Parts: sequence; structure tokens; C-alpha cells
Amino acid sequence: MIKDVIEYNKKFTEKGRGVYYATSKYPNKNLAIVTCMDTRLTEMLPAALGIKNGDAKIIKDAGGMIVHPFGSVVRSLLIAIYELGVEHIMIIGHTDCGVQHMQVPEMIEKMKAEGIDEDVFHQMRYYGVDFNQWMGGFDCVETSVKESVELLRHHPLIPEKVSIYGFIIDTETGELRQVAGDEIE
Repeated sequence: MIKDVIEYNKKFTEKGRGVYYATSKYPNKNLAIVTCMDTRLTEMLPAALGIKNGDAKIIKDAGGMIVHPFGSVVRSLLIAIYELGVEHIMIIGHTDCGVQHMQVPEMIEKMKAEGIDEDVFHQMRYYGVDFNQWMGGFDCVETSVKESVELLRHHPLIPEKVSIYGFIIDTETGELRQVAGDEIE
């Protein structure tokens, strides 16, 4: 499979197709989006929002969740704000998310079945990793989006002038529904 990807890339670059996507590192719409890594959103989300290459910083992780106030998602947002001119943040969860109802004990059992030793989980606790918070899912996508919005709204490093919104996108229709955050003007 990786061989096919590399072959395609070779043809892509030989034909000069990369030039079509050339843009600045600064987002044209001063927008950052935090969303899920779900494959259904790869093309649907930008299409449903009218976002094209260069318009927004799109940060993807499992569940579109901000699980730590100083983790990689917030780090990326801070860089986007202070170095790249982002003024608006959208947290976008989605329907039928694979992280919804995910259970940590089941995940641990799958890891053990793949050869991860029980001691690794004890070591993680020793180093201050709350495995349940870090790997846990959520029961309600709306609540998850609201929690991420609130975390950002109260984050000591995010300036008040940055507008923060929370939405859920329907993975079948592309409909966007606001569930939290600033009022849209």
C-alpha cells in the first residue's frame, strides 16, 4: 500500500500538480479548525465549509478533542494564533464518531493482545499520564465539543480577542450545527 502511495506521488510531482496547491503558510481566513481524524471528513469538511487550500489551519486528532490544556492540539493553536495570524477557532465534532463510547479497558486489552506489557501501563501512571483521560472517548459529542470550547475560552495563553466556536457536522449530509461558543455576527 505504501509503495502505491509513493508511486502516485512520483507521478504527481512529475506532472507538476503541486503548483496547483501552492499558497502561503498564513491562513487566508485567519481560521483554525480542530476536528476529528475521521476519514469521512477528509474531503467533506472543507467542501461543506467552502474552505479551499490555504484558507485555514486544520488540526485533526481522534475525536476532535482537546484532552490536555498543554498538549499538541493547544500547542498548534497557540502557534497558529501568535505566529500565523489566526483570529477564529472552530471546534468541529461529528456524528457517528468512532471515539464516542470508546472504553479504555477494552483498548488496554487490545494493546495487551498485541504484546504491550502490563508494566507499561503502571509506568505511565508513574510519569503522570492519566490513561483514562488521555485515551478515553466520550459519551456525547455535544458535551465533548462544549468542553473543548470551554477549555480554550479559559486558557491562560489564548487572548480574549480570539473567537471560539463549537459545532457538530453531520457525516451523512454535511450539515453544520453550532452547539457552543461565541455568537456568530
